[in-house]
Amino acid sequence: MTTALTVETPSTGVAPSRGPRGLVWAMLRVHRWALWFWALLVAVGAGALLFTYGPGTDAAWAEYRAMGCHLRDVGPDCDFSGPAISRLNLANTLGDPLLSFVPLLVAAWAGAALIGRELESGTAQLAWTQSVSPARWLAAKLAVAAVLLVSGTTVLTLLHRLAWSSTGRLRSITPWREWYEDDIFLANGTLATAYALLGLAVGVLAGLLQRRALPALGTAAVGLLVLMYTLSAWRPHLWPVETLTSKDGHPEGVGMPLGEGALTSTGARISDPVCLEDTKCLAEHDVVGYYRDHHPASHFWPLQLMETALVLAVAALAVLIAFRLLRRRTGAAV
Repeated sequence: MTTALTVETPSTGVAPSRGPRGLVWAMLRVHRWALWFWALLVAVGAGALLFTYGPGTDAAWAEYRAMGCHLRDVGPDCDFSGPAISRLNLANTLGDPLLSFVPLLVAAWAGAALIGRELESGTAQLAWTQSVSPARWLAAKLAVAAVLLVSGTTVLTLLHRLAWSSTGRLRSITPWREWYEDDIFLANGTLATAYALLGLAVGVLAGLLQRRALPALGTAAVGLLVLMYTLSAWRPHLWPVETLTSKDGHPEGVGMPLGEGALTSTGARISDPVCLEDTKCLAEHDVVGYYRDHHPASHFWPLQLMETALVLAVAALAVLIAFRLLRRRTGAAV
């Protein structure tokens, strides 16, 4: 007769951990307030853009029709500042510039909180001793923040394009918003996401350079503003312009204006002497016509994609410098 023996494993008294773990989860917990703020910002922007796309534009158009603003001969009752259009303008004030401010906010946060504060407090150095290499630490911070930024800005960009398309009838009556205006140009295409990623890269680099929260915040904000101003100044030169000419006055061009003037009999360009119909004045300056350089609306995507590629190249360079800087400071630990 045999006796069955049951071997029981002694309990350690520690329950197995459940739920998400690891560097990504730790980062989300540490920066949860920034995550909530980003979610709130996207929600507010989405609400303003949806209002513009739907009831805001419909109410403004109905108001315009009631006042006769849509007629070829605008009547005396037409008022472009009615209550419905005022509400639409308020929604546009929230929706249009929002994506222009996102890169600046991202740069300041990335420099001060994401990198600078952790280096200043020693949290980063502690993580590097817990089987997390500096390169993996930095890569995780960049990857998680980039995913959240891309998803949020993509949603806002798509909604902005919907809202922009819905206001076409209103813009045909009064050109109070043009496709080439800085806020609208950035928000209507891929540039919003590209500049947000540039803000992240510049903020991370500033945090690694300063290694303190407040100096990194200021450096990141100023550095990004300089880059955004410089890159946007190159925008008109990223694609060949179109030139319109006319013998009687400046030609009317619908698009991004770049320059205009007078043409001589040799084809040379000169400043407009403002002769109007004074034939003697025109003869003295040898003016035979006028020109206007501009980018038509068909140049939107070429300009958009060229500037996006340029911005992403600068962002990639900033990330590369950040990893090189981290490697030089941590040596073989990277």
